[in-house]
Amino acid sequence: MESVTIDVRGLTKEFHEKSRGTIRAVDAIDFTCSAGEIFGLLGANGAGKTTTLRMLSTILEPTAGTALMQGFDIREDPENVRRILGFYSSTTALYPRLTARETIGFFGRINGYSPDKIVSRVEYLIQRFGIVDYADVRVDKLSQGMKQKVSLARTVAHDPPILIFDEPTVGLDVLNALEMQEVIREFREEGKTIIFSTHIMSEAERLCNRIAIIHQGKLLACDTLEALRRETGKRYLEDIFVHYAGHKEDVVWA
Repeated sequence: MESVTIDVRGLTKEFHEKSRGTIRAVDAIDFTCSAGEIFGLLGANGAGKTTTLRMLSTILEPTAGTALMQGFDIREDPENVRRILGFYSSTTALYPRLTARETIGFFGRINGYSPDKIVSRVEYLIQRFGIVDYADVRVDKLSQGMKQKVSLARTVAHDPPILIFDEPTVGLDVLNALEMQEVIREFREEGKTIIFSTHIMSEAERLCNRIAIIHQGKLLACDTLEALRRETGKRYLEDIFVHYAGHKEDVVWA
């Protein structure tokens, strides 16, 4: 792995509710990620995964702490952070009236991809993700699996060096989920820095170079799977998670 490209420092997010008062959804977490690494952020429903990723992608402003993304501070320089970042979620919306080709081109342009190269970039992504037969079909006419491919192509339209995947296989059938995993591996081989959030243990075991366990907003462990096995004496990731996060009956899975 190469040098650190993501450096998270004391990242904290608090929300205020009338009935519950102040809720610390993310509690002063620290971690780093490097180029050519898939960094797994593992947690149950409500653990703070999505809040963390939304802060890193500048959608939410931290209450305290910060993160550097290739040296750009998420609080002080959010525009440059967005330029080098691709964010994918199973809930990412697409514009229904645009075609697949128009969607990819639009997101490439608004994220600053070179205007004289955008056409060739779009054609490359259409080929790479198997969208050829549907490239000029409106998004609202596409199947769920094809929408997922368009959304993925949209995420990387500007060829960002940092990618964030927030539970990307939720709602996908087995074959599409496996295809998604293979694409993420390919991105790692290209040298991209990847944060991969999931509550599916088998995905984390297959994909991640390192795994961070987050529970109730706190980062409880962060290491390779083998190191976590040695530390806990457990083999299966679900048992490792429970070792850090508490009893199985206390863990609410998404």
